[in-house]
Amino acid sequence: MGLPSGFEWIIVLVIVVLLFGVGRLGRIGGEIGSAIRNFREGLKSDDDKKDEKKSEDKADDKTA
Repeated sequence: MGLPSGFEWIIVLVIVVLLFGVGRLGRIGGEIGSAIRNFREGLKSDDDKKDEKKSEDKADDKTA
C-alpha cells in the first residue's frame, strides 16, 4: 500500500468531477487561489509593519 499511481489519481479525479461538477470545481479553485493570495498579502503587510517599526527604532536611536 504505497502512494497511488497515475491511473488511480485519474479515477479519483473522475469521481470528484462526477460528484461536484466542472463549474463548481472551478469556483472552488478560484476561491482557494484568492484565499492563498490574501494570505500572502497579509504576510507581506506584517513584514512591512515590522520593517517600518525597525526603521523607526533606528531613527529614534540616532536622535537620542
